[in-house]
This record gives sequence, structure tokens and C-alpha cells, in this order.
Amino acid sequence: MKFKVGIGYDVHKLTENRKLFIGGVEIEGAEFGAVGHSDADCLIHAIIDSLLGAANLRDIGFQYPDNDTKYKDIDSKQLLQDTLKKIREKGYIIENIDSIICLQKPKISKFIPEMQYILSNILELDAEYITIKATTTENLGFVGRTEGISAYSVCLLKKE
Repeated sequence: MKFKVGIGYDVHKLTENRKLFIGGVEIEGAEFGAVGHSDADCLIHAIIDSLLGAANLRDIGFQYPDNDTKYKDIDSKQLLQDTLKKIREKGYIIENIDSIICLQKPKISKFIPEMQYILSNILELDAEYITIKATTTENLGFVGRTEGISAYSVCLLKKE
């Protein structure tokens, strides 16, 4: 049996007058939204990078370049579905995903079960194997100053 580990990281600037999507969920009432070529879903982007890395498919910028107009304002859930297809074509299945969202505000813990549900449906993986944690940075750095959001993801793939 062959296992592969991947790590992903993503960061997006926050600004007013933009929606905030995290893990496929629109965070209602968020004061700031993330800026990006797509919908700027930082968590999904980090998960995509971890999956692509583990499958030796490079990274999100290579697979879905931000200078390609077909990805402008795309729903990141579509990119995640395509990523699943790519890793399956290489013969991998997902064993588990562990992730962290770094965001000073708003508090998002109440949205995590919905994120797990959405991601488990897209990835065809029991929600038990998708861990999402949220943390602040205690008002330190760009996250603490509410200038941005970041996310980390680690995944384990198994060769079928």
C-alpha cells in the first residue's frame, strides 16, 4: 500500500464590499470578504493545494492559473471537484484532510459543521475524515489586523 502526504497553504487579502466564502459556505454578516481571482475561498484553496501536492500534480496556480479568464470569479467548489477527478485519474483516494483557518473575525466555529458537510459531499468522503479548525492570531500580523485570511491543509492519499 502506498501513502502520500500533501500540505497546502493559502492567503487572501480582506476588503469591504466583498462576500466571504470559507469551505464552500458564505459567511453571513462578515464585515470583510476575501479578494481573489476566483471566489477567494482560502480553505478550499489550501485543501486543493494539499491534494495536488500529494498527487504530484504541482499546485493550484499551475492547475488553475489566475491569468486564465475561465477561472475568474469561479466557485472554488468546482475547482475542488475537478481536483478530485485529477487525483482519482492518478489512482489515489483521500484518506483524510486536516485543516486550519486563521481569521481574526468573525468567529466561524458555528459554520464548521456546514463546511464539513459541503466538503464531504464534494470529495465523497465521510465528514469524520475532514477536520476543520479555526483560530485567531491574537491580533498579531496581517490576520490579527483583519487585513487577510490564511488557511493550512494536510492530506493523506492512498494509492488504490
